[in-house]
Amino acid sequence: MATAASNASPGLVASLNGRFHRTALTLYMAVVVAHWAEHLVQAYQIWVLGWPRPEARGVLGMPFPWLVSSEWMHYGYAIVMLIGLFMLRSGFTGRSRAWWMVALALQFWHHIEHALLLVQAQSAFRLPGAAEPTSLLQLIVPRVELHLFYNSVVFLPMLIAMYLHLRPNAAERAAATCSCVHRAGAPTWRQPVAATD
Repeated sequence: MATAASNASPGLVASLNGRFHRTALTLYMAVVVAHWAEHLVQAYQIWVLGWPRPEARGVLGMPFPWLVSSEWMHYGYAIVMLIGLFMLRSGFTGRSRAWWMVALALQFWHHIEHALLLVQAQSAFRLPGAAEPTSLLQLIVPRVELHLFYNSVVFLPMLIAMYLHLRPNAAERAAATCSCVHRAGAPTWRQPVAATD
């Protein structure tokens, strides 16, 4: 006789890292790529089109200029990135998990930088020698270049992790519990187990 616990559906995190891992990763990566593209457009506006930095606002910043200067929006995206990396990590195994954790660690630091910017934007606190909200590394690297760098160094290990995740070796395939890769000879959520006598 089946118990109530065995019939209970898995929690949100277990589902996101199990049967819905591929869907969750696809949606998450769409948000990440869209944000990264905004930074690339802004860089293009500055370095190729020669626009002054205050005028280079990316795609969404053109009709909504407040987006570029909103520390709440920047911090919100940084925390969403961090939460996504954290919540989707247990679906990765082996080499892909190692690369995903590199992206998580780098995004944690990126998030700290945005938290520091947000605190300064909401208070009179400034870093020594800074007249406006400034992150730590922004003291030596201009903001546009710094955040393009941050988004790049988080995005690249994510791409490597995704590539390795979808092309696991035998040990990683055996350890996989998510829906991203069909495991030969092993049932998955898409292949119900046949009843036995």
